[in-house]
Amino acid sequence: MARIPLADEAALEGFVKEMHDGAAEEDWATQHVARVFDAHPEFLEQYLAFYYPWHSNAEAAEDVARLTPRMKELVRLRIAILNGCVTCQSARLAPESVPEEQATGIWAEDFAANPEYSPAERAAVEFAERMAVDHHNIGDADVEVLREHFDDAEILELMMMAGQYIGFGRTLAILQLETVACPLPER
Repeated sequence: MARIPLADEAALEGFVKEMHDGAAEEDWATQHVARVFDAHPEFLEQYLAFYYPWHSNAEAAEDVARLTPRMKELVRLRIAILNGCVTCQSARLAPESVPEEQATGIWAEDFAANPEYSPAERAAVEFAERMAVDHHNIGDADVEVLREHFDDAEILELMMMAGQYIGFGRTLAILQLETVACPLPER
């Protein structure tokens, strides 16, 4: 059961109604996010107005983002599996730059040995994973590994984006939006 009640679909208005109604019929995860954030729709709207441009290097982030959308999507997908966030695992925010086999391949234990990911992508994903599961033990040597592939601005962007993915995915998992009414197929 969701830890914050889902608003009645018929009562949704404004941004959350557009989000809910714009989701595909089978996209119950997005519909649940819209329904729970009916409690604070302005916050979700402003947060997503920041999140999506930075993730995709669009709009205000277009000329200032340093990391590619592919790099960010690989990091996001690895964190999704670590967070146990089905909503985040299901979403494909950069399908044009990350083929499905690479999107799901990033979840494999041996992803770092897969030559379909560049050394920089593997370093970014491995660092983001450490942020998600062992951030207190990240030291100078871990940052130096990143310096082999990234400048300071890119390292900061990687850390901030990974932090967003960790936090938002954990928020959705804590809210238990995936367990409230996961539709079962009809027999």
